[in-house]
Amino acid sequence: MSWTWEYAFGAEEAARTAPPAFLTEVERKADELVRAAEARYLHGPTYDGDDPKGDDVVVPGGMFTYQVVVRSERVHVVQITYLGF
Repeated sequence: MSWTWEYAFGAEEAARTAPPAFLTEVERKADELVRAAEARYLHGPTYDGDDPKGDDVVVPGGMFTYQVVVRSERVHVVQITYLGF
């Protein structure tokens, strides 16, 4: 298995209506989170601790909330909020 990110829950639906420039920023930052998680949790599937607490990330145009699931080697973008700034 390899680390990746994906939209989860209603974030995928919200992404369908968000401006492309905003989504590009969300995806760029999600890629950074994947690289950081991959470096921190080298042996994801065998990890036996609790998953780290998710957080909010501010990007140009809005923000998104993510959650890392170590054993699945996934960063889930669980909510995106386009604010237009």
